[in-house]
Amino acid sequence: MSKHRVVNVRAGTTILEGDCREVLQAVATASVQCCVTSPPYWGLRDYEHELQIGAEPTPIEYVENLVFAFREVRRVLANDGTLWLNVGDGYARNGGTGSCGPNAKVGNTKKLVQRRNCRVPECWGLKDRDLLGLPWRVAFGLQEDGWILRSHITWVKKAPMPESVRNRPSNATESIFLFAKSPHYFYDNEGFREPSGANLRNCWILGPDPNGNGHPAAYPRELARRCILLGSRKGDTILDPFSGSGTTGAAASELDRKAILVELNAQFVTDSEHRLSGDVQRLLI
Repeated sequence: MSKHRVVNVRAGTTILEGDCREVLQAVATASVQCCVTSPPYWGLRDYEHELQIGAEPTPIEYVENLVFAFREVRRVLANDGTLWLNVGDGYARNGGTGSCGPNAKVGNTKKLVQRRNCRVPECWGLKDRDLLGLPWRVAFGLQEDGWILRSHITWVKKAPMPESVRNRPSNATESIFLFAKSPHYFYDNEGFREPSGANLRNCWILGPDPNGNGHPAAYPRELARRCILLGSRKGDTILDPFSGSGTTGAAASELDRKAILVELNAQFVTDSEHRLSGDVQRLLI
C-alpha cells in the first residue's frame, strides 16, 4: 500500500488522507463502533482527483464503487456497529441549462466545479428528466452485499437550495439510511428523543450550519450528532470515510468520542486540521 498522510488531532481525532477504499486497509478489524458519512453525490461536483467517487461515467459504476468502499467499512466496524449514510439524488438530463437545482452550475464552489449530467445514462430504463433514485439504488446495493437495512430517515432541510422548476415540487429533503452489520447491534434509543420524550421519529428537520468550513456540501453538525448519540457510547470510535470538512469529527469530539476521518482531497484535510485542532502532528504510514 502506498504512503498516506496521517494527522493526529489532540482531541482524539485521526485524519487519514487518501482513498478510503485503500486507506481503511490500515484500520484494525472491528475497531470502530459507528460510521457516519455522506459520500460525494454522483455527477454533482468535480473534486479534481482521479480517484474521486461521484465522477463515474455511469451511476451503475457509482453504486458499485460505494458498495466496494462500504465493504471495507463493514470489516472495520464492531460486530454490533452501525452505518448512518446520507446520499443525495439527481435527475437524468439531455443537455439543458440553469443556475439552480441538483444539476446546475454553482458559482460559489471556486475550483470545485459542479459536473453536469448532459446525457441520460443508458441504464435502469432512465429517460430525460427522470429522477435517478440513487439513494435507494445505493441502499439496495449495500443490502444485497450483506448490510442489514434498518431505517430510512427523511432529512427535511430548513433552507434547501432554491430551484427554478415549474413542473414539479422543489426538492427540500434528502435520505439518511441506518444499516447494521449484524442483527444484534447497538442502538441507544435514549441517546436522542423527541421533545415530548417519545422515541425519535424518522423525519428530521435540520437547518444548515454557518458556511465557514470551506466545503461546498457539508451536512449539519446536528445530523452527525444525532447519529453518534444513537449509535455509540462515550469513548467509542466514530468513522467517516468521506469526511470533507470534518463535521463528523467535530461532533464526535463534542460528544467525548474518538474519530477516524478519511478524506481524499488534501485541501479539505488541511481545512479539517485547522477546524478540529490547529496543533497537529503529521506522520506517514
